[in-house]
Amino acid sequence: MQLDNPLIVQSDRTLLLDVHAPLADKCRNELIPFAELERSPEHLHTYRLTPLSLWNASSAGFMPQDAVNVLQKYARYDVPQSVSLWITETAGRFGKLRMIPGPCVEVKSAKKQDGTAVYEQYLYLVTKYRPVFLEIKANPQAKKYLVPCAYDENAVSVKTELSSEEKNYCFSLKLTDRGTVKQLLLQSLWPVKDEIQLEDGEPLDFQLRSVTAAGKPFEIREYQNAAASALVGNKGPGTGFGTIVLPCGAGKTIVGMKIMDLLKTSTLIITTNISAVHQWIQELLDKTNLTEEQIAEYTGENKTIKQVTVATYQILTWRPEKDGPYPHFSIFRERPWGLIIYDEVHMLPAPVFRVVAELQAIRRVGLTATLVREDGCEGYVFSLVGPKRYDVPWKELEHSGWIATAECVEVRLDLPEEKEIEYAVSEARVKHRIASENPRKFEVAQEIINRYPQDKILVIGQYLEQLADFAKRLNAPIITGKTPNAERDKIYGDFRSGKIHVLVVSKVANFAIDLPDASVAIQVSGTFGSRQEEAQRLGRILRPKERMSRFFTLITRSTVEEDFGSNRQKFLAEQGYSYRIIRYTTKDDLNELQEGIGACNEYK
Repeated sequence: MQLDNPLIVQSDRTLLLDVHAPLADKCRNELIPFAELERSPEHLHTYRLTPLSLWNASSAGFMPQDAVNVLQKYARYDVPQSVSLWITETAGRFGKLRMIPGPCVEVKSAKKQDGTAVYEQYLYLVTKYRPVFLEIKANPQAKKYLVPCAYDENAVSVKTELSSEEKNYCFSLKLTDRGTVKQLLLQSLWPVKDEIQLEDGEPLDFQLRSVTAAGKPFEIREYQNAAASALVGNKGPGTGFGTIVLPCGAGKTIVGMKIMDLLKTSTLIITTNISAVHQWIQELLDKTNLTEEQIAEYTGENKTIKQVTVATYQILTWRPEKDGPYPHFSIFRERPWGLIIYDEVHMLPAPVFRVVAELQAIRRVGLTATLVREDGCEGYVFSLVGPKRYDVPWKELEHSGWIATAECVEVRLDLPEEKEIEYAVSEARVKHRIASENPRKFEVAQEIINRYPQDKILVIGQYLEQLADFAKRLNAPIITGKTPNAERDKIYGDFRSGKIHVLVVSKVANFAIDLPDASVAIQVSGTFGSRQEEAQRLGRILRPKERMSRFFTLITRSTVEEDFGSNRQKFLAEQGYSYRIIRYTTKDDLNELQEGIGACNEYK
């Protein structure tokens, strides 16, 4: 028992970190590689050990005993033996299955037009452990893709060192099933260590500038370099694929460009909307030696493919018939891509997962501020795009000055009396909308705007009628999914230049939109309890600036919106943000919103 130590390890695999203990900061840094932060209020931060968190650590070379040693080093009380054993057994699953190169096999039933043979590439899945082999062999879903076989070293051009057991406990699979098998086995709690050398794509003359095209000094930050290096590695087997997790405003686009600089190969970039496509292209032209002739836009408006192509998820998932093929998936095969960048990878649509499963031979990176997915598909990102290679806590970058300091305020207000009966008798989904569209929210938003005349302000919401009403009454422009792209870009430009200081936006502005001078966001409605949306909306105002950023959420008191609001805030609470609560009845209740108020106070 070491009462000065900061960590309490519990048998349910939760870890409680006493932030006031002398070694708390050192302990926090050593937990980051293998434990997931769940909550971080004022005194005790809660971490959890999960299979995915341990496999992410193992993929980066972190051994199970390393995790056990960290817990024992900082534990206030004895580490439960069951936790140490679980870590060893669970983390030890990573690496028990290896995917390695296999033979090229002639397809007897097919010939090329000139009469020459057609060959199909196969891979091997091997293990040293007979029980693992038998378990997978008995898996009815795995039988569709995996065929038990004997390893034939004479049929493989790339030699891999195998034990005698691995040569006996071996499956063969088609190259095209590589990602599907990894995804399937992860669901069975067997992560695959992929040791196949990735293919080199078409070379690209790519260099980062030291001075931007706009004439400003440009230098990669230390953590951006570290993130890119963690992904690229030594370019050998097991490297070149994975996910980079950085806060909004921390420069994930720069990390993507640094990876391009390290690999110097033709690159396909996929992002969330056309405005984000244009931003990527502008950044590439400003900060690299690429010319307009080398960069293409592949969207609903323009469909060209060049050495560097920037596309949207929407165009890739479009199809003329509901059950028909996706015609634009061909973009993945149009060029010998050497790198694919999935921007906002947590938004990766299910149809794109299918094609990503096929693209396992290409270096690939997912960029995101949070791997939280409300559908629980984080494991898909792990198995198909790659494990988390780099992560930095939001507050760490805030303390370093790389993202803005933010104050988070939840303003709670009553529902008008005339709406109370309608709310009481409605079903849950309708109740959420009634609470979200509380007409009193306009009065609060207007008062907040009046108190910050020097700030650039975003009013963000979910319901278009509500937003249209706000825009009309505020005499402010509005951007929704229906806003033409040219008009959208012009409005964003006017906001950046200061021609307008209030902008109303729907959920189209949740992702990949760079509005660096925005310093106040007023959230008037949201997508039920989406944690990821909450994080992204705060991210709109986290670009570094001299002014403190402020994030207001307007909530109707004593309604389902309160419950959804609490869930939405969970991810930000994990990152160290808390919400100051203001109960609003009159304008005077907002008097405490003054310049000089510091970071968020306690969550009430």
